[in-house]
Amino acid sequence: MRVVFIGTGDIAIPSFRWLLDAPGIEVVAVITQPDKPVGRHQEIQPPEIKKLALERGVRVVQPLKMRVPEAVAEVQTLGADFIVVMAYGQILPKGVLDAAKIACLNLHASLLPRWRGAAPIQAAIEAGDVRTGVAVMFMDEGLDTGDVLLMREIAITPDETGGTLHDRLADLAPLALADAVALLREGRAPRTPQPSEGVTYAGKLTREHGQLDFSAGREVVARKVRAMNPWPAAVTGIGGRRLKIFSATPLAKPVLAPGALQSREDGLLIGTGDGCVLATDVQLEGKKRMSARDFLRGQAALPAAVEIAN
Repeated sequence: MRVVFIGTGDIAIPSFRWLLDAPGIEVVAVITQPDKPVGRHQEIQPPEIKKLALERGVRVVQPLKMRVPEAVAEVQTLGADFIVVMAYGQILPKGVLDAAKIACLNLHASLLPRWRGAAPIQAAIEAGDVRTGVAVMFMDEGLDTGDVLLMREIAITPDETGGTLHDRLADLAPLALADAVALLREGRAPRTPQPSEGVTYAGKLTREHGQLDFSAGREVVARKVRAMNPWPAAVTGIGGRRLKIFSATPLAKPVLAPGALQSREDGLLIGTGDGCVLATDVQLEGKKRMSARDFLRGQAALPAAVEIAN
């Protein structure tokens, strides 16, 4: 089977590796986003999936926009039996979807139709979901609206972060893909339309999504901290500087006013709408990431409260 893989995010790498090593599958090309500047010095870097493709001798295509006629025509010349997509970052036009002789499949990191869109992992944690998974669907022109071939579930642990759940779903995805390919080869692949009930959306993450609202309940604040770890990181203001918070335990007592600060031997207490959270892993703007205990040792005086953003 000739397969074209379309993806950019690191979550797609285990699935791409599975395709590279699977018997009877030839990955004829990888389509990924253009190289872009990253880091403090904004050095141009290729996506990790491009690096792996070049190491394995796979052709790499990097159109600026997949919807332009030239990009669509190039995909159509590849002669793909299957197109497999995960974490690409662009909506694919009909000409690309129809370029696969058998199927164009998308691996999506949620239990559809819950959390369609760009950031389902963070959304599931922030909402307090207890389960998530990977859905394999037949792609259509909508945003994650295609018929579902299969879904594989995992539990979201009480201490789950955006980073840990990302990695667990990355590992689950190739298992789901392997099952889906087997069903397609056997001619037994189901096509289950997504229900109209239970549809939710998770838009693209920005730095602004990390802003904490301490008037919310302690569990809500703690889930947001976990969901935004490691990026964009939950953030508040203290002493005129941004303070990123990477770990926060919800506590019923002591009861502090929303945003009020209190130091403790094991960390920094911050008041919420119904108690407080204990921050233990932080990073002050311009400083390295450190324990809250070390952060407190470096403070000559602790402000009375964080600065609530308007």
